[in-house]
Amino acid sequence: MTDTPTTVTESALRGLACKCPRCGRGKLYAGFLTLAPRCEACGLDYAFIDSGDGPAVFIIMLAGAIVVAAALIVEVKYQPPFWVHAALWLPLIIVTTLVPLRSMKSLLIALQFHHKAAEGQLTRRDPK
Repeated sequence: MTDTPTTVTESALRGLACKCPRCGRGKLYAGFLTLAPRCEACGLDYAFIDSGDGPAVFIIMLAGAIVVAAALIVEVKYQPPFWVHAALWLPLIIVTTLVPLRSMKSLLIALQFHHKAAEGQLTRRDPK
């Protein structure tokens, strides 16, 4: 492992591949969205990771835009019964939310690692 800093593009690609943000070789997940305790290749402890609700929010916004636009187009153009809407859009909602969620979470984790993001802290300021 070299000590050369990675570029944002390299970090983003490691994230999209669901690999370790430091070495890019070890797996990030032990389950579907369950993080492994540490990297099996370089030993990076994943305890620092806190992606929060960020990945879900991004996915909801993207999936919502796709599904609502498609539903409105189909409704205006064909005016199908409600059961057709349910048959079309429920599977699309599941696909557009669950498929990219894992990659989006690991992308945000990789960018968090790249930028050394941490929890905000209050600092004491002396009055002027």
